[in-house]
Amino acid sequence: MDEWRIGELAERTGVTVRALHHWDHIGLVSPSRRSAAGHRRYTAADAERLYRVLALRQLGLGLEEIGDVLAGDLPLPAVLTAHLRRVEEQLAALQRLQTRLRSALVPGGSSGDVLDLVREVSAVEETTGKYFTPEQLEVLAQRKAELGPAVEAVQARWPQLIAEVEAAIADGTDPASARGQELAAEWRGLLEQFHGGDPGLRESLYRMREENAAEIETRYGGPSPATIEFITRANAG
Repeated sequence: MDEWRIGELAERTGVTVRALHHWDHIGLVSPSRRSAAGHRRYTAADAERLYRVLALRQLGLGLEEIGDVLAGDLPLPAVLTAHLRRVEEQLAALQRLQTRLRSALVPGGSSGDVLDLVREVSAVEETTGKYFTPEQLEVLAQRKAELGPAVEAVQARWPQLIAEVEAAIADGTDPASARGQELAAEWRGLLEQFHGGDPGLRESLYRMREENAAEIETRYGGPSPATIEFITRANAG
């Protein structure tokens, strides 16, 4: 029988250890078995429930709503069908945007091409709207305007900081050490530039990262699950 420790499940799925701990705490996804030594273990059934949670969150449901859905024993095929429909809609929007971008790059493109491009960009940005309310997006726009050139400095620092954390992990640095605490403090500071201490924005940011961890890491060089786990442990130290 396949069984995983929480760290193993996090590594296999891309879901952070922090998220798994939280979902276990609220009873959404809990390990259902224990090892001979009494350590909790996730089973294949637990992994399937984890997938249902992730799929339902991608459909825009909150954790409380997801708990209600799962309590009704929603069949997995129904979750898969709804998830597939959502993915297909996103792919279609991206494909339309790709076509408009290519058209706009052709010399002599018309103003209609530009208007179509604006419309397709708006469609893709609906993904952002799934995580942030209009009010939050307005706050983010204001913060970006207030920060001005500092935004570019923050963006440039992220890949450097991620590389430094990865190097610390490779060197066997203890997250609770002075170096671990230093890295975690700067990490929190950069995030602060984004959410400004607003708990709602912070939660939306974490949710977006957790649900798109693999894509963020692959396409944008975002932090790996191991990197996030290191920072989480350092923050808890």
